[in-house]
Amino acid sequence: MALVIFGTIEARAESCPTAKDEVDTDRPDVTNSSIVIPTGSLQNENGANFSMRDDGRTIDGTNSRWRLGIAPCLEILVDLPTYVAPLQGPASRGFTDVAPAVKWQISPVPGKVDLSVVFGVALPTGALEIAGRGPQPYLQFPWSWQLHDGWGVSGMFTEFSRPYDVTTRSITEATFVLEKKLTEPLSLFTEYVGDYPQGGSPSQLWNSGAIYHINRTQQVDFHIAFGLNHNAPDYVVGVGYSFRVDGLFGEATR
Repeated sequence: MALVIFGTIEARAESCPTAKDEVDTDRPDVTNSSIVIPTGSLQNENGANFSMRDDGRTIDGTNSRWRLGIAPCLEILVDLPTYVAPLQGPASRGFTDVAPAVKWQISPVPGKVDLSVVFGVALPTGALEIAGRGPQPYLQFPWSWQLHDGWGVSGMFTEFSRPYDVTTRSITEATFVLEKKLTEPLSLFTEYVGDYPQGGSPSQLWNSGAIYHINRTQQVDFHIAFGLNHNAPDYVVGVGYSFRVDGLFGEATR
């Protein structure tokens, strides 16, 4: 029995990402990757956005996420505080919360659908008018399915808890993405994002963009989003750069 269990664990570990795989990021779409980073790899994802809502214009950055592969199919990650600054009109100014999390890649599952589960919490370190009150835990399920001829679909379901918010105690977010790989380094995507607060009106966004891999471990990206109702921003334009460093635990590229 022990040999069977050990063999199953070894086989599953072999299906997890390795350092020979191309960098796979959680940006620029809202939908996060269903794939974790390789064991012993450190990945940094950065970006900046320009947004317009009614008469207000803001810029935010650097939207930094650090991800570390600590075991096969398992990573820890942290979102560093992002600074939000008004450029025109009425808007809040300040930092967002720092948000650590752990991510486990459950996949592959039948049908070649990749699935992960993420549990994290936004700690109350940011500006109250930007980040809200108290710790805010979340549970997230990103998934993806590679089709034929470079096409793929993906999505994400997230439940945000806001226990210290007197008006909105929870927000459910659902996303859906259609992606096409045009060339080996270049991909395009289009995405629907819907936020559904408890007892409130939803915010809906349509987001599209491009991802270009400079090499196996570096990526640049661009996206533009348009609000579909009055609760969403009028539009958002963003750019980003991400990179990965492998072999921190003495792992060789296989």
